[in-house]
Amino acid sequence: MDIKRTAIFKKVPEGYIEFIEELPGANTQGETLAEARTHLAEAVQMVLEANRILLRQKDIRSRWENPHA
Repeated sequence: MDIKRTAIFKKVPEGYIEFIEELPGANTQGETLAEARTHLAEAVQMVLEANRILLRQKDIRSRWENPHA
């Protein structure tokens, strides 16, 4: 599955800041554009994994609270 995302990169005196509009929490920085892109790809993976974990925990809690649902 190929998902399209909008990456925003902004040049600042220290290098670049960047974020993904559609994925809150996926934001980072880098001294160069290449470094910023690498960091952003890592940030996206971390946010998605954290969201998966939270979803599993929510599902487990829901099953515990409503065992017959």
